[in-house]
Amino acid sequence: MKLVMEAIIKRGIERSMSYKTYRDLVRQLAEDNANTGIEKTEAYANLTKLNDRRMKRWDKTIEVSKVAKKRIANFNHKVTWLVITESWCGDAAHVIPALNKVAELNANITLRLVLRDVNPELMNAFLTDGNKAVPKLIMIDDETGDVIATYGPRPSEAENYVKRFKAKHGALTLDFKEDLQYWYNDNKGQNVIDDITQLLGHMQSTACL
Repeated sequence: MKLVMEAIIKRGIERSMSYKTYRDLVRQLAEDNANTGIEKTEAYANLTKLNDRRMKRWDKTIEVSKVAKKRIANFNHKVTWLVITESWCGDAAHVIPALNKVAELNANITLRLVLRDVNPELMNAFLTDGNKAVPKLIMIDDETGDVIATYGPRPSEAENYVKRFKAKHGALTLDFKEDLQYWYNDNKGQNVIDDITQLLGHMQSTACL
């Protein structure tokens, strides 16, 4: 089983791209009125355009606090962050720029992105409650090749927000999804940064035991 997982991870990394390449891809798709994924629809193309604007804004405006920078700098294990995504995913447009901000602050972290629909084996190995939810971050130890943690598809506060709504109403409504975008806009990537720095700190302390 471990060998199978290692092979799936290896193929995912081989097919992956840098953050810059991903941003260039989404930007071009937005210009071409297109989208990644198996389904090519006007709705997904429009979401890709919106997400390109979102990521452009977050690339410029997300800030990392001094406390978070110190925690990030203390992480001294070489890891690859392999993120499964698609251009049309609203959560991804908010989460991935924040992940990139963290990765940029530590040379031990290599951020790579891979598309969901053309990597079904990888996606199926990292489902969320049985769903192909993205973005999904897979943290891989570069020395051993082991998966040491996963994260996503949403930051902790947003995920709790979603779970409470689903428990009460059964499914997410269009109004709720719009409210969730307002939450992302107000939070400015800070919940993602907090979640990730806590996770890095936990991995660091565990490795030292």
